[in-house]
Amino acid sequence: MHDVILIGAGHNGLVCAAYLAQAGFKVLVLEQRDVVGGAAVTEEFHPGFRNSVASYTVSLLNPKVIADLDLHRHGLRIVERKVSNFLPLPDGDYFLSAPGITQTQVARFSQRDAERLPEYERRLETIADIVRALLMEPPPNLVEHGVVRAIEEGLRSARLAGRLNKLDLTAKRDLLDLFVKSAGDWLDGWFESNPVKALFGFDSIVGNYASPYTPGSAYVLLHHVFGEVNGKPGLWGHAIGGMGAITQAMAACCRERGVEIHTGASVKELIAERGRIVGVVTGDGKPHRARAVVSNLNPKLLFDRIADPDLLPPDFRERIARYKVGSGTFRMNVALSELPRFTSKPEAGDHLTAGIIIAPSLAYMDCAYQDARNFGWSREPVVEMLIPSTLDDSLAPAGKHVASLFCQHVQPVLSDGRSWDACKDDVADLMIATVDKYAPGFAASVLGRQVLSPLDLERTFGLVGGDIMHGALSLDQLFSARPVLGHGDYRTPIPGLYMCGSGTHPGGGVTGAPGHNAAKVVARDLR
Repeated sequence: MHDVILIGAGHNGLVCAAYLAQAGFKVLVLEQRDVVGGAAVTEEFHPGFRNSVASYTVSLLNPKVIADLDLHRHGLRIVERKVSNFLPLPDGDYFLSAPGITQTQVARFSQRDAERLPEYERRLETIADIVRALLMEPPPNLVEHGVVRAIEEGLRSARLAGRLNKLDLTAKRDLLDLFVKSAGDWLDGWFESNPVKALFGFDSIVGNYASPYTPGSAYVLLHHVFGEVNGKPGLWGHAIGGMGAITQAMAACCRERGVEIHTGASVKELIAERGRIVGVVTGDGKPHRARAVVSNLNPKLLFDRIADPDLLPPDFRERIARYKVGSGTFRMNVALSELPRFTSKPEAGDHLTAGIIIAPSLAYMDCAYQDARNFGWSREPVVEMLIPSTLDDSLAPAGKHVASLFCQHVQPVLSDGRSWDACKDDVADLMIATVDKYAPGFAASVLGRQVLSPLDLERTFGLVGGDIMHGALSLDQLFSARPVLGHGDYRTPIPGLYMCGSGTHPGGGVTGAPGHNAAKVVARDLR
């Protein structure tokens, strides 16, 4: 018998398992696929070409997790992009951002915006620091019963209040704005140039089926700026070998600490005795018993498809039924015969190591969202392209390249009875044609492609509705309310059953924070 069973060997499941094993518990991880890593995996998608299949870039992976799991010793190496972002524009111009050059680039479009940029960055970083401080601990949790628990949660709330009270009034107002306003309203208050607002505003729709003018999207922008690479805040990077290198290093740490990892082992039901979860039954009918079960699944998968609904309070069931998922994401990987040549910057250079964003204005992003809602997908879509082979020659044959296309917006579930299986190739053609408008010849350079619609992302990785965040990062699904108010502490309503995935605080992205925090709670309860 094991102390803990983890459902799902995605990165948070592996992180949780590693910490629990370090604490002396006997841990079993069960993974449905034949490879560990969840959505953070590297696979060959075309002969000789490998890429990060779903998750595709590094910044949010918490440095404490990297250090505690000794990931560098287990083979992880992260390199920085030479340029952070490259925004080609339809008029033949472009905008670059990177440390040391962003302000000069902004001044090309607006001297006023260039003068305001340092203050914008300072104030945003002040709020990002507050968020970073909250990432690696369970949030205060509302409890109905138990004096001891109520006192504990009250003390946690008091500590949080103390942190917030140290902010000056300007920062407190900014904090409120960033949690409730739209990114568009926030950025319109700072800048006048469309390219500048587009570059910063893109973060507000990544994995978010919304317009940059949707209230709450400013928080999604904030969520994407609290990361770091190699100790440098705000940067983005690439894991040599792709995102699978991260989870392979995590799995190596787990095995070194004695964790058992079984792949090809789906969980079809939970074993309950006297209202408490005491194990799981795998797809082959074999029972596995443990003192606690921790789920790395999307909350919708756990509570709608695996947990016995009779063990859940009616109000909790109703709220999980209404839990918002679906990120409007269409994911592609392409094998290229040559590097793309952009009209605005045709020579090869460091800009091709950047996140290449095709979304020239906030209005363009807003139209893409509205078009997707009305039609099924944006006919002028938002595309972020990365070419990781410019930083990592292990991914493609010599002289050739791979590119990741993160495309938005599309309906998570198509309307009018249409199937993604029938439509996805047409949409893939559209995405490639969109890049080709800015880089003529790109379509002709595509040697092969992997196409993942929202339905494919759900079937393959358990990303319900293609939701890379395991649930919308809206105010009603954040912090103590993620996934449901009263269960923000990684405990579920069923004793013995816990959550550690991105559907818990602090949310999506390859951070490792939910796994870290959940392990603390589970270890404490088991002791």
